[in-house]
Amino acid sequence: MDTDVVTQEASKYTDMAMMYVSEYGLKILASIVIFIIGKWVVNKLTKVVKKMMEKANIDKTLVEFAESLVYFTLMLMVVLASLNAIGINTTSFIAIFGAASLAIGLALQGSLANVGAAVLIIIFRPFKVGDFVEAGGATGTVEDVNLFSTIIAPLDNRTIIVPNGKIVAGNITNYSKKEQRRVDHVFGIGYDDDLKLAKDILMDMMMSDERVMKDPAPFVAVSELGDSSVNITTRAWVKTADYWDVYFGQIEHAKLAFDEKGISIPFPQMDVHLDKGEN
Repeated sequence: MDTDVVTQEASKYTDMAMMYVSEYGLKILASIVIFIIGKWVVNKLTKVVKKMMEKANIDKTLVEFAESLVYFTLMLMVVLASLNAIGINTTSFIAIFGAASLAIGLALQGSLANVGAAVLIIIFRPFKVGDFVEAGGATGTVEDVNLFSTIIAPLDNRTIIVPNGKIVAGNITNYSKKEQRRVDHVFGIGYDDDLKLAKDILMDMMMSDERVMKDPAPFVAVSELGDSSVNITTRAWVKTADYWDVYFGQIEHAKLAFDEKGISIPFPQMDVHLDKGEN
């Protein structure tokens, strides 16, 4: 008798399992197939959109941003289609998703502000990928602009992730925006040194450098009579790509030329005179 009861119970659960498999098995399988194929299609479409934008010579920053936005939107549609295949009422799901999004949005106002800031960066384009900028407390080359942050690589090859909201809230200095930049230096010489010779050396230094533009012409002038030196200002226009090479090169060239011609570069000093009073 016990064996018959066990057999009946096993048959009951087997029939129940078969019923669920027949009712939901195909739906689950269809949902998985839709998700896998949908994701493959989304990846392909995203790549096609990216290639079309690149062929149209659209700014790389906008291409990267649009690629992320298209992928997210299409994947959301694929997920909803997969849930609908199982039999989940996606209308209710969308309503729940909307309510959850509102709650999450209130909790993550700062993150959503970064998304809004990303839109502003894309629309007004204060910089693009590849530009050398100073923004949000970081200085370096822009590597990527996504929905929430901007990736900046400094000269020492670190990676700095700056929230977009912090970037748009402050000043942005784009060193790559213009094709030309001016290299400024101030060189101090001693009061007893030959001022005219020093100016000639600095002017020859700039005129002999092929990277220095001749129009606008280089500029040399005495800018200050300091406490311990006569300060000479130099200004030279160069292509933006040559800026740092010229900047550091001029410092070294001026020091070597001054040493060769016997012109001193004084350091700050103070003369103290002792007054011997009567004993």
